[in-house]
Amino acid sequence: MNPSSYKEPLMRITRRDSISFSQGLLIRVAGIVLALAVSAIVIYALVKLNPLNVYGAMFEGNFGSEKRFWITLRDMVMLLCVGIGLAPAFKMRFWNIGAEGQILLGGIATAAVLIYLGSTLPTWMILLIALAVSCGAGGLWGLIPAAFKARFGTNETLFTLMMNYVAIQLTSFFVATWENPFGSNTVGIINQQTKAGWFPPVFGQQYMLNIIIVVALTVFMYIYLRYSKQGYEISVVGESERTARYIGINVKKVIKRTMMISGAICGLAGYIAVAGSSHTISTSTAGGIGFTAIIVAWLAKFNTFTMILIAMLIVFLDKGAIQIASQYNLNDFASKMIEGIILFFILGSEFFINYRLVFRGVKEAN
Repeated sequence: MNPSSYKEPLMRITRRDSISFSQGLLIRVAGIVLALAVSAIVIYALVKLNPLNVYGAMFEGNFGSEKRFWITLRDMVMLLCVGIGLAPAFKMRFWNIGAEGQILLGGIATAAVLIYLGSTLPTWMILLIALAVSCGAGGLWGLIPAAFKARFGTNETLFTLMMNYVAIQLTSFFVATWENPFGSNTVGIINQQTKAGWFPPVFGQQYMLNIIIVVALTVFMYIYLRYSKQGYEISVVGESERTARYIGINVKKVIKRTMMISGAICGLAGYIAVAGSSHTISTSTAGGIGFTAIIVAWLAKFNTFTMILIAMLIVFLDKGAIQIASQYNLNDFASKMIEGIILFFILGSEFFINYRLVFRGVKEAN
């Protein structure tokens, strides 16, 4: 091809070398504003409703009463907990898609402690034992695919995904074993009369201990990933296993240790779900949170403080969609469409944070 005949394209995409915090924030805010504008057009076009009233209904669905406010916080910290659990594995480029199973294993372990020790030990001791065994069960469930990855180079995405289905079947087995009343195929509320092994109210709030645990975990994981030696090893292995081996890092050990931590935190989420929220166990205990948390961890770029905002946004959209469907007698598809539009623009804003459009004749600049 004759170089003189080459014509520069009208527009091309190039990766940004860096972006300031203020620029990134501006792009994200612009994405949210555009999402609200497009959603408003869709709302009016489809159902002829005032978009402002619809947005008000979304707010009402999350914060319309004290009970709704605390339930929103409860669900937000649950999602945040799993996102924190995925962060170290994802930063190491180990694609842990098995959070659902790890949550269920933690929930099974917690339920077992509540059922078998609920009448013999004080609640504080039951909670400590349940905490240990739930983290241990989740950690073991995370270690299994890590060990195979380290030893045989297996595909961790498929391995962890398949282990979710094994965990679901294990949960079904234990639900059938513990069903109450007999023949109901449900465990029912565990220790409903005595509340043995339930999280106690803190400052008069039922879900305050859930929040305290996850906030402490948020701070711990931020420090661990950013400032600890093990956090540094995770970063190096994630960037290049070859480089990690060259500088003397035991890559196999890091993979196993990190996935044990990831699984243990997801198991902790199962502990919170059973002992601090639903007080029962079923195949729906995880409720898809393990997959939703992938969005939380990825959008936050593994920064646990940023995860707080993203988890809150996702829970807000989900509960807002339910309120819209209920208040305006819409089907679930219409309300979920609004949620999808907003998430689409938020994800799109991340694209423009990492890349920029360069038009013909315009000098490139970061």
